[in-house]
Amino acid sequence: MKIAIATDGNYVSSHFGRCPLFTIVEIQNNKEISREVIKNPGHHPGYLPQYLAKIGVDYVVAGGMGPRAVDLFRQLNIEPILGIDGMVESVVEKLVKGTLEGGDSTCKPGFGRGYGIDKTECDHGEEN
Repeated sequence: MKIAIATDGNYVSSHFGRCPLFTIVEIQNNKEISREVIKNPGHHPGYLPQYLAKIGVDYVVAGGMGPRAVDLFRQLNIEPILGIDGMVESVVEKLVKGTLEGGDSTCKPGFGRGYGIDKTECDHGEEN
């Protein structure tokens, strides 16, 4: 399985789309087989789900994500795991052990303004 972790420094980002980085981890047979940190290519409406699908991501881990993004990921058979915080290393350990449990999204509409990557203009209002 391939997981994209919204990353800010060494921590899971609380705002998926605006995170500065993604830590891409591949796990097979309860072992981490690869890890790569990439820059967020941009927060454009609908872009990140397509981008992460093209690189083969199965799960997305973040503190929070808007409902539109959750729907877009699920349409692409990528499952969001939300409500996650803490150090990326700890999250990877839990992913390897199969013990990571998600919860409620920490994002509220407009909450991420001024944090990380700017969102481009879109026409769907403030739901994301």
